[in-house]
Amino acid sequence: MSPRNPYRPFTPDPEMMALRPPVTGNEINGLGETAVRRPAVVYWAPNPDDIPFGEVQKWFYRREPPDPELMRERARRREILEAPLPDLAASPVDRPPQEWTALLDEFVTGGHCERVGVTRMQPQWLFENQQTRFGTVIMLAVRHDYEQLKSAPDQVAGAEVTRQYGRAAAAAKKVAGWLREQGWDAEPVTGPMAGKILLIPPALECGFGELGKHGSLINPEFGSGFRLCAVLTDAPFATTPRREFGIDDFCSRCRVCEDACPPFAIGREKQMVRGEQKWYVDFDKCIPFFAETSGCAICIAVCPWTRPGVGLNLADKLARRSTPLERGD
Repeated sequence: MSPRNPYRPFTPDPEMMALRPPVTGNEINGLGETAVRRPAVVYWAPNPDDIPFGEVQKWFYRREPPDPELMRERARRREILEAPLPDLAASPVDRPPQEWTALLDEFVTGGHCERVGVTRMQPQWLFENQQTRFGTVIMLAVRHDYEQLKSAPDQVAGAEVTRQYGRAAAAAKKVAGWLREQGWDAEPVTGPMAGKILLIPPALECGFGELGKHGSLINPEFGSGFRLCAVLTDAPFATTPRREFGIDDFCSRCRVCEDACPPFAIGREKQMVRGEQKWYVDFDKCIPFFAETSGCAICIAVCPWTRPGVGLNLADKLARRSTPLERGD
């Protein structure tokens, strides 16, 4: 039997519900659509007035408690985002693609981020009305402090999420600045505000993990306890391969995040979204609790893979279990 959920039953705030637009978030996201198309911004717009759920996003800001640590981390992130990038050097440095990609590891050893990867840009990752001349996506990940994250949805976890978004912004700008100093133009893309591209699809392609039932990435080392950022460039990087660890099959059998979600937003089956069958979180069920708790994060905190030391053991166990099947034994 699943443990009792302390946040159920959940009743959405009537004030917020009155601000919802006529179109649903699931419609904007393309739930049920069989054709591939570019995504539209449903939330976290840089200018809330540009999206149908803009008034809901504004309500999120008004509702947010003035937690001092959260405000400090947000101010730090703003300083990072507003800092200018270095000038573009006149002559680009010439290196083999594998060498360029290997050099990204220095940003991990230097403590700027915990994971790096590279993939080629795909047009379906660009948000509507966005364009880019860059053909390469460098993905970076920063890891959460589990002891801070596990208390979600309280303000300790909220400040930790904001802190890691700040680290992600700093990492993306560090890599973009390095490339510009090497003579290659580059553009950082950071969350939580919607930038030019989706971040999860390129992270999947460059080997960061698999999509979990809760709609976030799962990696054996970090679980779901990490945040993404990207750098767009035309520097000649070698790509890093997509990887699978048996997480998708594990999620089909696991119900931990499902049972922990206060508004029942996490479904048991994959759904068709803009031409792709995948795990999907019901936006219209999720957003009321998300907005009332300044970001929630329960599902990634309770994910079995997120607990320190658990994910690698799970991946190893799944790999051993799959080997006889691959042999035909």
